[in-house]
Amino acid sequence: MAREELTRLTGQAGGPECDDDDCPNVYRTKRGSFVVQGDVSDAFTAPAGEALVEIPEHVLREAVRALGW
Repeated sequence: MAREELTRLTGQAGGPECDDDDCPNVYRTKRGSFVVQGDVSDAFTAPAGEALVEIPEHVLREAVRALGW
């Protein structure tokens, strides 16, 4: 599978917080969908080919602000 170009909506590379570099973040795809990066969650077993991730509320709020919603 080819890698998709993503637009990062949260964090700032080199910033002081964990999510500024490579921790929980939200990205937007060229198709308008979202990719979420976070800690793996074991809240329930996801179907084959899917995964659950957990990200802090402040990261989602930052993504919403970046989109102007």
